[in-house]
Amino acid sequence: MLTATVLSGGSRTGSNREEAMRKLSAMLWVPVLLVGCGRGEAPKDATTAAGATGAAPMQPAGTSNAAAAVDQAAPEFPAIPTIVVPEIVGVTPAQRALEASLQDILDPIEGVSVAPARCGDGGTLITDAGITSVDANGNLLRNGEGGLFDLKADGSGTANFEGGLVNVNADGSGTINAIGEGGSGGALIDVQSDGGGTYNGPAGLISLDGKGAGTWNSEKSGLVDNRGDGSGTWNGPRGLVTINADGSGTWNGPDGLVQNHGDGTGTVGTPPREVRMPPLPKVPPAGRFPPLQKFAPSGAPCGYLITLNDRILFDFDKSDIRPDAARVLDTLGAALTKVTAKDMQVRGHTDAKGSDDYNQALSERRANAVLAALRARGAAQSANAKGYGESQPVAPNTLNGQDNPGGRQLNRRVEIFLRT
Repeated sequence: MLTATVLSGGSRTGSNREEAMRKLSAMLWVPVLLVGCGRGEAPKDATTAAGATGAAPMQPAGTSNAAAAVDQAAPEFPAIPTIVVPEIVGVTPAQRALEASLQDILDPIEGVSVAPARCGDGGTLITDAGITSVDANGNLLRNGEGGLFDLKADGSGTANFEGGLVNVNADGSGTINAIGEGGSGGALIDVQSDGGGTYNGPAGLISLDGKGAGTWNSEKSGLVDNRGDGSGTWNGPRGLVTINADGSGTWNGPDGLVQNHGDGTGTVGTPPREVRMPPLPKVPPAGRFPPLQKFAPSGAPCGYLITLNDRILFDFDKSDIRPDAARVLDTLGAALTKVTAKDMQVRGHTDAKGSDDYNQALSERRANAVLAALRARGAAQSANAKGYGESQPVAPNTLNGQDNPGGRQLNRRVEIFLRT
């Protein structure tokens, strides 16, 4: 969501007013798209998120349960990444500085993200030394050092400032032409009132129709085409994956050509070897662009939330940090030592597979393992760790009674909450 801020008020000193207005230039940021994917815990190099999907494919008549089993020789199909709408939110210079210090490990495939945490809608209106006029209908025109703002009483309007050009309509549609820090990394976003739109920025080129279909073309994840009917294709790091709405599909990847017939059988390699494999889950529909928030007083940010997808830290069902996670933790530890926070908490989360008690214990072990690793690097000395098990999902574990492997992947995570 875009947060655009109007600053006014008459009791501040001139310097405070100037400073407050300049803060407006930091209220737009180019989003970092940071999500993870996989079918189950195994895949480590795909991107997916939650969505809605149709009913699970029906088992053909006369097909036994054994036919839906998986032969050991049958490779596991990668999940086609769900197209995730980049978040567009208000942000402070401190947030951008934190992102810059973590840039080496921020990756849309690996699942490391940082985003502002917002805890309320408080804020005051401040004016600086520019020219402001408000007519009898509540329309505001502001021309000052911070930029030119033409804001209507219904919350629509335009803002032209050092962060870019923003146009918001009363129905939530609008455009953002954002300028990244140092003039690079900008983004062009066009949002329609029905949730359709386009995004062209650091996350790649995203196009959504607002009805579940869309495409995502990015340098790291390749080309995703979601048809919105449970089918789609992904041409990316793991090869060419095609999933049809009837549960059939093909995967041309490291194991050669894998064909799933959608009836509990399939073939692997050339010449094709017959194997048993279950029908493929439907591809969840793509999301929508959220409507742009109207111009309003800013909320009060309360800190930052750093998310680490479990697959970059742990093996399946384990709480021992893998040796190859050292680079991520080294970079993270160095960044955290430079952040001033009132308190810090490392939070472990799991998906919903397994019992509540088991998942709770696993989340606690993982949170404590990450906290210990950060302390060993001189960071998070006063932080605490807490496990939440499966109680705080960020995506559905199942959709319409069908397993949602992409959603489960997003739920398996460790978060670091820095309260500022």
